[in-house]
Amino acid sequence: MGLLIAVVVHAADIQDRDGAKLLLEKMKGTCRRLKLIWADGGYTGKLIEWTKQLCGWALEIVKRTDDLAGFKLLPHRWVVERTFGWIGRYRRMSKDYEELPESSEAMIHIAMINLMLHRLRKE
Repeated sequence: MGLLIAVVVHAADIQDRDGAKLLLEKMKGTCRRLKLIWADGGYTGKLIEWTKQLCGWALEIVKRTDDLAGFKLLPHRWVVERTFGWIGRYRRMSKDYEELPESSEAMIHIAMINLMLHRLRKE
């Protein structure tokens, strides 16, 4: 559905794989039904085994084939990109206005709560 389970905002000097560890550690023990996580090529390497050992989840890399030119819709990846699009619709999230990472995390949560409330209201 593209709805958020957890959010971690960190400094730009932290590599994506290390940021993923922060997120997965935060999620550990909260998502009992979670078995599989899809990630892009930036998360390859030791993170796959680390995720399996620490959390018991399978981390599957959705790879892009290099022989394709131009834009190619990758399986499962569009869900993440669509969610980023939903968050970007909120004025406060269109740019990085926040001074603290905690404030950015709170604004992301507020944007997603707003989205879910609008979906409930339509039904």
